[in-house]
Amino acid sequence: MKKWLLMILIFPLLANAAYERNKARPVNNVVFGKVETVRYITEQDIVKAQANGWETLLGAVVGGVIGHQFGSGRGKEVATAVGAVAGAGIARNSANREYRVEYRLVELLIKTENNQLIDVIQDVDKNMLFSRGDRVRILYFNDGVRVDIEY
Repeated sequence: MKKWLLMILIFPLLANAAYERNKARPVNNVVFGKVETVRYITEQDIVKAQANGWETLLGAVVGGVIGHQFGSGRGKEVATAVGAVAGAGIARNSANREYRVEYRLVELLIKTENNQLIDVIQDVDKNMLFSRGDRVRILYFNDGVRVDIEY
């Protein structure tokens, strides 16, 4: 239970913790330490996509154009209307759906130079994989924390 609470509290900070190119931001504090334990974890989140109206309108237009290809006279008008309604319905149903997003995270337990233990959960960076015993630095920003290997 405590780990889930920790993840819930830290996870919003992770959204802004990814490296961004060509952007400088002030560092409030830097703490050096050594990795005691490393645990790679995944977390799934269910995201609800909602239509904003444009998908439904576009579906209606495409359905109307396709329906207009069939019939003649009054039948052509009916086919166009049926195509527009069907296209709008299909587009709306496909736009309002749920899908899963999987986050790859790493949990690091770090012993600082003054023997304090700090636990950090952050996104996995495939170019910076951690191992037990790695010398690291913990960068504290206004909007979160980032750990990287000390060079």
